[in-house]
Amino acid sequence: MERTCFVAVEFINDPNVVGYLYWYLCPYKEVREGDRVTAPLGRHNREQEGVVRKVLFTEEQNAPFPMTYIKRIIKIN
Repeated sequence: MERTCFVAVEFINDPNVVGYLYWYLCPYKEVREGDRVTAPLGRHNREQEGVVRKVLFTEEQNAPFPMTYIKRIIKIN
């Protein structure tokens, strides 16, 4: 079974959410902890830069966040 890449991102430049981790689906298998990424944040999906704090490769049924609600990383910066 193929493993999917998930990353936990902290948005260190946003004082409203700094310190919180948000899980994303990541299409870039080469992503590493400490990488800067662009991802949609909040209900308006505003693109923001964040830092990858955790990388997890697992099957979708073991996703760290419900697959119906998870968003995708836009790019590695």
